[in-house]
Amino acid sequence: MTRIAPVLTVLAILVGLWYAAVAPMNIRVALDQAQRDGVAVVPDTPVARREAGIVGLLVQNAGVIPATYDLDRPRLPTPGQVGAELWKTTGEMVMNGRAFSKRGLIYHGWITLQSTLFGFALGTALGIIGAVAIVYSRTMEMSLMPWAIISQTIPIVALAPMIIVLSSQVGIEGRGVPKAIISAYLCFFPVLVGMTKGLRAPGPEQLDLLRTYSTPGWQSFLKLRLPTSVPYLFTSLKIGIAAALVGTIVGELPTGAISGLGARILIGDQFGNPLAIWAALFAAAILAGALVTLLGWTQSVVLRRMGMGL
Repeated sequence: MTRIAPVLTVLAILVGLWYAAVAPMNIRVALDQAQRDGVAVVPDTPVARREAGIVGLLVQNAGVIPATYDLDRPRLPTPGQVGAELWKTTGEMVMNGRAFSKRGLIYHGWITLQSTLFGFALGTALGIIGAVAIVYSRTMEMSLMPWAIISQTIPIVALAPMIIVLSSQVGIEGRGVPKAIISAYLCFFPVLVGMTKGLRAPGPEQLDLLRTYSTPGWQSFLKLRLPTSVPYLFTSLKIGIAAALVGTIVGELPTGAISGLGARILIGDQFGNPLAIWAALFAAAILAGALVTLLGWTQSVVLRRMGMGL
């Protein structure tokens, strides 16, 4: 309870703030709908309402405020509406035997997860290889690390279309590989930095002791540097898996994909369906949380077996 209570407190505050923001965000839409239904509103023209302040609209049309929480296409849906949409596109479909229906978020989440895991594996492998090269080669440190840092200054929304176009030019068909490349691009840097820090974690005394025993370099790596880097690696992997998921979703946006959480967000935006957008966003957040939790559990098991209990 001592761990859960603070989390629930913060969650309750966030939900409260969310509900408080619904009326101001939706009041203009609610007033337009109320006027079409024959209700008298103030001001009585859409132009005047756009120019009026939010507080004034709320005060002058207090009777319309409840309607802001029950709009079909709200600018800001309530948590209850988002939860209902999530249940409709996940739990309800599972109960009806249509878990992997193309209309459900489970199917789209699975499409996104495949590219995420592929990109995560690729980015992790490149990050670890790059870290080893940096630690054992001064030349690689002076050349690779600056470029890795510079690469992170390029906005991914600008880079994603370029990767997709170049992939098609070199004959890579399908959308899965470009998405995985974008995912690996975002995952690579945190793994590179964390693994480099971990491989350099052993102190001079430990390294000198191995030199005293004439320990070969590869044994020094396997028996000292690599075990010491494991906690750093897992910390980086937690950041990397979340970044990989973001990269996959961003990679789905400019491809015109019809499958994946990114595609659901884009389609919801194109058809003016905010609930679909919010449900896909929450599904992505839940998926990211599950992946990070799984890595955290794996970390605790690995470190415990290595005698490094958390």
